[in-house]
Amino acid sequence: MFRKLYFSPLGYLISGFLRFFAGFHRPFMAYGYFNRVIGRFQKYTRISSSAKLIHKKSLDLGNHVWIGHYCLVDGTGGLTIGEGTQISSHTVIYSHSSQDAIRILGKDFIKIEAVKRPGYKLKPVKIGAYTFVGTSCVILPGASIGKGCLIGAGSLVRGNIPDYAIASGNPLKIIGDTRERDKERFGDLIEPGRYYDPESIS
Repeated sequence: MFRKLYFSPLGYLISGFLRFFAGFHRPFMAYGYFNRVIGRFQKYTRISSSAKLIHKKSLDLGNHVWIGHYCLVDGTGGLTIGEGTQISSHTVIYSHSSQDAIRILGKDFIKIEAVKRPGYKLKPVKIGAYTFVGTSCVILPGASIGKGCLIGAGSLVRGNIPDYAIASGNPLKIIGDTRERDKERFGDLIEPGRYYDPESIS
């Protein structure tokens, strides 16, 4: 009953109420996210009430995205998370860095507009569709993770990770390919063409 109600036009009101209620309750998953980048309400996206989203106007979340408890998701430098991607609890994603600017500027740091601060970095982050990011990962500015990837818990991610990679560790190492991992699951219930590009599994 509630599910039907939520996916009706009343879903907007329900989503707003849940977000308001989130401030007074233990963490729970709230359905719905208004994507300001594309101007569309993603009704199947689920975000924990305890997740912190920074600079939402540059945060492009696809539909069916799942962001777990106590995540920090930073859209300052631009962040795109593709459809169906899951971000596990306690993971942080940064698209800006002030590590050099704060040391260089000291007490003057706060007086200067962010984009004009020497050493201040803004680098977009991209995570492809249907990727899974394990718990307690750190994704640094400028990282690009392909679609269909599996990122192990506790990993430090920087640079480019190709489509369908299984990667883990600090430093991060590619240790497998999700296409190989998933082959045994293909069959009557799972059609590989629904998810994988046909040329990638031939």
